[in-house]
Amino acid sequence: MRNIYVYEYPWQGVENLTIEMVERKGLGHPDYIADGIAEAVSRELCKYYMKNYGTILHHNIDKVLVIGGQSNPRFGGGEVLHPIHIIVSGRATSYVKKASDLEFIPIGTIVLKAANEWIKSNFRYLDPREHIIVDYKIGQGSVDLVSIYELGVSKVPLANDTSFGIGYAPLSTLEKVVLSVEQLLNSSRVKKLMPALGEDVKVMGLRIGRKIKITIAVAMVSQWVKDKEEYMSIKEDAKNLVIDEISKIAQNYEVDVQINVGDKPEKNVFYLTVTGTSAEHGDDGATGRGNRVNGLITPMRPMSLEATAGKNPVSHVGKIYNVVARNIANEIYRQINDVMEVYVGILSQIGQPIDNPLAVDIKLVPQRTLTLDMMNEAKAIANEALENIHKVTMDIVEGKVTLF
Repeated sequence: MRNIYVYEYPWQGVENLTIEMVERKGLGHPDYIADGIAEAVSRELCKYYMKNYGTILHHNIDKVLVIGGQSNPRFGGGEVLHPIHIIVSGRATSYVKKASDLEFIPIGTIVLKAANEWIKSNFRYLDPREHIIVDYKIGQGSVDLVSIYELGVSKVPLANDTSFGIGYAPLSTLEKVVLSVEQLLNSSRVKKLMPALGEDVKVMGLRIGRKIKITIAVAMVSQWVKDKEEYMSIKEDAKNLVIDEISKIAQNYEVDVQINVGDKPEKNVFYLTVTGTSAEHGDDGATGRGNRVNGLITPMRPMSLEATAGKNPVSHVGKIYNVVARNIANEIYRQINDVMEVYVGILSQIGQPIDNPLAVDIKLVPQRTLTLDMMNEAKAIANEALENIHKVTMDIVEGKVTLF
């Protein structure tokens, strides 16, 4: 029997808190860039390993650093003066022993290809050839961690760390608003409608009672803004789009939206960029400093501080357990009636099978009364998710899972 614990959580529910805060760092934020490139490299490695060796070999590319460049944006144009520097760091299996020979893996080529393709796929004006320098410092995985992984290859993978993952359901109204606002502003529809909106969108949400205050920082692309009057007009149009989006999610809330509050028009200070990201002008980023596995930063909820991006999706529980905990929480909320909120924590022990955690902690917040049937059903849902935990690996590799 797995160590699954289900009990009632005496908690008023996040929607009943007087104050709630939620943040999302969007696509073009330097921290998101670091996460995106870390995960892109991991996925590219996974595909290479599977194609050539039939299995995913040990790697953790979860230390990516984005060092901001310098630029000179101006209304109607501008240029990047010094490129953004991205350092991809971590560990990976770089050679495979075959009989008496060593077969080397083109780690550098894989890193550069993955990073450049991710940038090209996600940015319209950030050119990896002109605006970015990608470097890499990939070391060999430690003997202990690699051997632990290899012990589990033929069976259930063994955890290569002692760590925990956290998940919860459902998203609160404010959480849904913050997530939807960033996704709206970075949608292809809005980018076609308002090409001046860059990819670097950060959304901060505050709820005080029934009042929602949304503060948005969005990097404006200078070539699409001819003067400060047009800049202010674009801000107003974007604000109206956001308010309309929020009205679909948060009925009966008083809503206030502010965009680029650091602007000082009287001093000609505006959030202008050449490429659509603040990384072009001194803003730095690092893997794991951005969104959690549900795409949000939620200080009113329990969270794991593990970086999910870049870690191997086979045995690194810091990645896998965060995904599985979220999946379990969502399924419990979806399947069991009268559950107001559910929180799931999963703790591993290094060297133990990942499908048999040291503990699975399930906290249920019932609408009315927690029953034995509800507890047993929650335990069965968690047990089934752990029984099928191997499926999570390919979902991650194939990009079916949100990680940040």
